Amino acid sequence: MPVWKKTGNLIVSETASLMDFIKKDIAHVLIDLRDAKAAEKGFIKGAVSIPAIELASAKEKFPADTSAPIILYSDREDAAAYKTVSGWGYKNVSVLNGGLAGWEKGGGKLVSGKLSATISYVPKPRPGEISIEEFKALAEKGAADKIILDVRDKDETMYGMILGAVNIPVGELEKRMKELPKDKEIITHCTTGIRAESAYDVLKEAGYKVRFLNAVIQIDKDGKYEITKK
Repeated sequence: MPVWKKTGNLIVSETASLMDFIKKDIAHVLIDLRDAKAAEKGFIKGAVSIPAIELASAKEKFPADTSAPIILYSDREDAAAYKTVSGWGYKNVSVLNGGLAGWEKGGGKLVSGKLSATISYVPKPRPGEISIEEFKALAEKGAADKIILDVRDKDETMYGMILGAVNIPVGELEKRMKELPKDKEIITHCTTGIRAESAYDVLKEAGYKVRFLNAVIQIDKDGKYEITKK
């Protein structure tokens, strides 16, 4: 995904992902690109109205944090709007897959009324997220009451793993869960945090004490690693 982003290709968000953001109250910026009057008849809860024709001059309305997740939607997938916002240096811009019709087809609900024209973005940890600093300390020193669980696929781990970590690919986790002790906290990680969070959800549901790393991590064959905030 990072390479795909760097090439400037269009990134899409699925309805399920946006629903998850809303359900878990995960900080994000949701922009309705339609005409304001049309948007008032039915929009996604939490959306801010910035019509596409006004977007190019609305840069100052966007948050200073360039890592903020920004999701754009309209009646269609607007590649021009995506190019404008990502061109301002935002790292996590996407358009809603299928636009508003895709949202409704996926079971998303609409609300009506006047939309806000002001973006309010207050980042906060996702439920179950471990800080990068705490993860680094655990990776360096270890802890008797914690296990680092690498949920990447086997072929990915061939290029390197954190020393002392255990590998169970997320796709095998439900079948192999009994390999993990319940008297220790499990800290999951992958490459970008997406699969790590999925593993967190599975283990949490099964009664494990668990957290996950929500960051980009690269590991070499010596176990040395580099972590970058998304």
